[in-house]
Amino acid sequence: MTRQITAIALAALVLSPVAAFAQANPFTDAVKAQLAQIKAPIIRTAEKVGEDLYAFKPTPEVRSLGQLIGHIADGNNGICSAASGMKPAATGIEKSATTKAALQKALAESFAFCEQALASMDDKKGAELAKSFLGMQPRLMVFAFNNSHLNEHYGNLVTYMRLKGIVPPSSEPAK
Repeated sequence: MTRQITAIALAALVLSPVAAFAQANPFTDAVKAQLAQIKAPIIRTAEKVGEDLYAFKPTPEVRSLGQLIGHIADGNNGICSAASGMKPAATGIEKSATTKAALQKALAESFAFCEQALASMDDKKGAELAKSFLGMQPRLMVFAFNNSHLNEHYGNLVTYMRLKGIVPPSSEPAK
């Protein structure tokens, strides 16, 4: 019995640092995972929708599908810049990019920028306050807001696609 207790205690001591290391930055890791989760269907939407639909507006008062993709890229750049203090390569995409190719490129670059900004983060740095249009917030909460913003606008994109009879990427069968 003593040997079993000793073996269990020894195993717990040996494995504890491994478990602690794996969970060194659980909040940062969660924000990164959420970004990766929403990135895929947004990128896929930009690829899947034909160039002719980039000008589509469900009503005259709302952004076109292309403007929405530009807005998402601008949001990624602005919000991830505020959270990290890094400067994005581009701004004003919604108002300047008009072709599918230019918008896809800007979108991909904006996601790469956010991923780079998050790569410089850990839970300690993520708890530092950063100034954004939300006011002073912990850096990771600004990144989390970006993820919420992405989910909100993916919902818009889904509506646009459904109105045109296109199955959104998040509703496609798994391959």
